[in-house]
Amino acid sequence: MILVAALSGCSTTVHLEPADDANNPGCASVSVLLPESVAGFERVFTDAQATGAWGDPTIVLRCGVEPPAPSELVCTTISGVDWLVLDQEEERQRLVTYGREPAVEVNIRRGEQIDFQAVVDTISSSIQPGLAPATAECTERVEFPAG
Repeated sequence: MILVAALSGCSTTVHLEPADDANNPGCASVSVLLPESVAGFERVFTDAQATGAWGDPTIVLRCGVEPPAPSELVCTTISGVDWLVLDQEEERQRLVTYGREPAVEVNIRRGEQIDFQAVVDTISSSIQPGLAPATAECTERVEFPAG
């Protein structure tokens, strides 16, 4: 994923690559429900379909990523949405919805005082009404790891 901030007048637009299935009508349902702020970070403009960003960007959402297959990854349910916690990267923690198509990916920057649970809770609560019904669910739910 490429992140670049480009100045356009007085507003900042974050350059994001759209997910392969960003044109999925389900992503439109999710996109219109994105909150204006998440965990104290205000929403910023993005230039890619079915994306959202908050902060500079501290938090990035992309709808239309490939739905994950069952795996041994941590699976947690937050505000009625199942999320797979992907292997931690040095600078970001990634999560992807499980059992939903299209799938939604959230990237949260590490190294800041961020309440990861609050971030995912706010996003889950906001987009849950726009998500397609779940076709699979976590079989072993665990608490979301601390940031």
